[in-house]
This record gives sequence, C-alpha cells and structure tokens, in this order.
Amino acid sequence: MDYSSALKNYTAFDFDDGRWTRKVFRRGSGPAVIVIHEMPGLHPLVIRFADRVAAAGMTVFCPSLFGEPGRPVSTGYALGQMFQGLCIRREFNAWSGGKSSPIVDWLRALARKVHGECGGKGVGAVGMCFTGGFALAMMTEPSVVAPVLSQPSMPITLLAGKGAVDISRDEIACARKRFTDENLSAIGLRFKSDKLVPDERFATYKREFGDKFETIELDDEDSAPGPMKAHSVLTVNLIDEPGSRTKLAEERVIQFFRERTFA
Repeated sequence: MDYSSALKNYTAFDFDDGRWTRKVFRRGSGPAVIVIHEMPGLHPLVIRFADRVAAAGMTVFCPSLFGEPGRPVSTGYALGQMFQGLCIRREFNAWSGGKSSPIVDWLRALARKVHGECGGKGVGAVGMCFTGGFALAMMTEPSVVAPVLSQPSMPITLLAGKGAVDISRDEIACARKRFTDENLSAIGLRFKSDKLVPDERFATYKREFGDKFETIELDDEDSAPGPMKAHSVLTVNLIDEPGSRTKLAEERVIQFFRERTFA
C-alpha cells in the first residue's frame, strides 16, 4: 500500500555515511532536531510529534531506520518489525548492555550534516522505545546538544539485566563531561509501570548523570489507550488534550529543544 500521504508535507533525501544509506524526511526551518522513530517504523503519530517540532520553529529530520514510512501501527506490523530488529538486523544492539548500536554512527554523521545546514547552537535528538537510548549515545558528536530518551527500551532486560543501558562507558563519560563543561543535560521519559523501561534502568541514568538527567515519569492513568498501554509517551499513548500529563511532557520536550538549539 501507499502510505506517502502521511509525509506529504516533507521532502525526502537519501543519506549515506559510507556504510549505510537511509531515507530521511525533512520539514521546517531553524535549528535541526532529529526524531528517531520507535517500533514499528515512522508511523503517523511519530510524524505528528515531528510536525509539532517543526511548528515550534525548528527543522525536523525523520530518518527511516526500519518499517514502511507513514504506515500506521498495528499489532502484526509491530511484531514483524520487532522480530527483525531483535534477531536479524545487525545495525542494532538489542541484547547486551554497555554498548550502543552500530547505526548510531550513521546518526552522528547525519547530525553533523544537518547542523552544518541549519546552524544554531547544535542539534536536538529524540529516540523512542527501541531507539530510545540512541540520542544519548549520539553525544560523542559535538553538534548534538539536546538528547531526549523516550521510553528507552533497549537492551532486552532478560539477558542484559534491568539496570543495563545501550551506551558504552566511553559514551557515558563523554556525555557526563559535556553536560558539565557545556552546561548541557538530557531528558528521560517513561510510564512508571512500563516493564520495558524498568526502574533500575532510570536509576542507572540518574546515578551516572545526577541532576543533569531530567526525568518525566508518568502513571497509568496518564496514558491514552493503544496497542500497548502506558508505553509510548510522545506518540501512541499521548492524551492529546491541553493540560494532560503526556501533553505537558510533549510541550516540555519541544521547549527543551528550543532552549538548547537556538543561538
């Protein structure tokens, strides 16, 4: 099927870092923000969030790392993409803690490119679910100044442990140093009952980064219904009404991007 209408307001280009080529969708003007989609792909509710970043005066870049751009979420679609991401695709690290995914190198290269084009203080980045930890690992690229981790669900806790994170010790040290030297910080979002984002994982981030890791933790009643309740803070489970806690979380993330990226 053709799902292109969901991205009708975007222009597309292929970005090649010398190892991988992925399609990227662009909209807006102003400093750059990279929106890294969740499972099962660049679906319409991820695009809705990206639209709002663009409306706030930034240039949003949406890479398509897996799935079909614009295709709505369904259980079968999500399960198929999850299987491929966990078991087949070698550019992702899903099973072991203490290291980031190889595709993060491609994202760092994309950040360098878009910062050169869009200017500003630097680039914002948000990862979601499967890609939730990518934005923090991207901080070894100096242009990345505003990392957001929305329901960071990797690595799989069954083997890695509940406190494991998909970022190496060197990447943690780099982020910690930049947070101090450049007066930067990160935001982490999750629903407190989400088994994919256990308490111990957020405790690791808090231990490593202290008050430089701003947490937004929500209750089940703050979640809109969806294929998975109380999981996707900025997309599927966002209650899109003024004053809802998920809406306030969305607004805080967009404000954070504006604070950090504008010169």
